Amino acid sequence: MTSGRLITVNDRMQSGYSYRLEAPMGQDFAADFRPFYTPAEMLRMGVFEGRYCNDCRDELPAEWFDGARISAQPDPTLNYFGVKSRQPLSVWREKGWIYGPDPRGWFQWYCRYTLGRRLPETDRIQIGRWRAFARHAGQIRANCHPGDIFCRPRQRQALLQWAHEATI
Repeated sequence: MTSGRLITVNDRMQSGYSYRLEAPMGQDFAADFRPFYTPAEMLRMGVFEGRYCNDCRDELPAEWFDGARISAQPDPTLNYFGVKSRQPLSVWREKGWIYGPDPRGWFQWYCRYTLGRRLPETDRIQIGRWRAFARHAGQIRANCHPGDIFCRPRQRQALLQWAHEATI
């Protein structure tokens, strides 16, 4: 996908929503945003119990789904750490955790940001949320032996789902 290209979404949650790609794919990220995993790596490793992006795949590059762990029904065994790790989007909406024009939440924002969409206010909020989530890595370092990647698997799965290093 090239910079300047207009993307029009045609899925059940956002039919007709459009955005322009303003940066080259995977480049020109904000200086304070350095995700450890790409969206494609996250999908291959196993996130969101395989139940993410099922109805919006046409918006994303097909190669992101090569080897992705996807399921029609939530399946915690598809997660990298094999644990239940998510709440339904309805809970996220009730709690006010959905920001900007991304009705599926942070990961949808991250996918679109990686593609090259830039929305300064939304980007600032989402990058701030990403930065704040790093606190979970500190809890793992404080409570787990180095190399024991299955200590605190729910926190590690959550880190992975926010593109933070999960195998610390």
